[in-house]
Amino acid sequence: MRAIWKGFVSFGLVTIPVNVGIAQDRSDPSFRTLVRDSMRPVRQKRWDPDRDVEVTPEETVKGWEFAKGQYVVVEEEDLSAFAPRQEKTVQILQFVELSEVDPIFFEKAYWLEPQERAERPYALLAAALERTGRAALGRFVLSTKEHLVLLRAVDGVLALQTLYYPEDVRTEVREDIRARIGGVEVAGPELEMAEQLVQGMTKGFDPGAYPNETRAAILAMLQARAAGQDPAAPAAAPEAAPVVDLMAALRASLEAARRDDPEALPAGQERAAS
Repeated sequence: MRAIWKGFVSFGLVTIPVNVGIAQDRSDPSFRTLVRDSMRPVRQKRWDPDRDVEVTPEETVKGWEFAKGQYVVVEEEDLSAFAPRQEKTVQILQFVELSEVDPIFFEKAYWLEPQERAERPYALLAAALERTGRAALGRFVLSTKEHLVLLRAVDGVLALQTLYYPEDVRTEVREDIRARIGGVEVAGPELEMAEQLVQGMTKGFDPGAYPNETRAAILAMLQARAAGQDPAAPAAAPEAAPVVDLMAALRASLEAARRDDPEALPAGQERAAS
């Protein structure tokens, strides 16, 4: 594993030397912006729109917009005074029930790898978290930024999840949506049928069962063009029709689920709508 950070996990009087490595990395095809005629990559420039000239890094400064078109100038030395201490420790603050942590707070995941001769305390912490169903809440500094983090065990391996702070989560949008649906009444027969559909379509989590079909199709197209071939055009996706009769849509969904997995949803389970 390529380590991007080396330090310690500390809880109580126990200190575990660890390496931190990236756990997620999108592998979508990347593209460069080219000049169509010359096929050379386009360069981005810092541009002063008033003088219509390119500016150097030395001519630029950070600015915080406090009102439309009005900025507070911030120098690098101003920000350095607030930089967190570069401590090499993930300090565990407390333990929490993993089920209590809403995934909406999850930001980015990293793997924690034990350094040499740290395997035993590492395995001990991972086993304790797995057996108790808990996670560790802590803080650490990565790339000059302080992060609130969650340590959890994943199949015996420790994962470090950086968390969004409460002010980073747009709860006002959630409340707007709740206000819109607050007066909506759900009919009993519809809810029962929806519950049957959810139960019948429930399976164990296997992300490998659902590959990224769009990525595979784009890569196939790119590889065909690179080989001088004319790739086949993808089939047009059917347009989704608006639901007019909710109960009829639920019944049709149940029938489709039965065809896919007859054992999960035996015929005749749903109750007739009143």
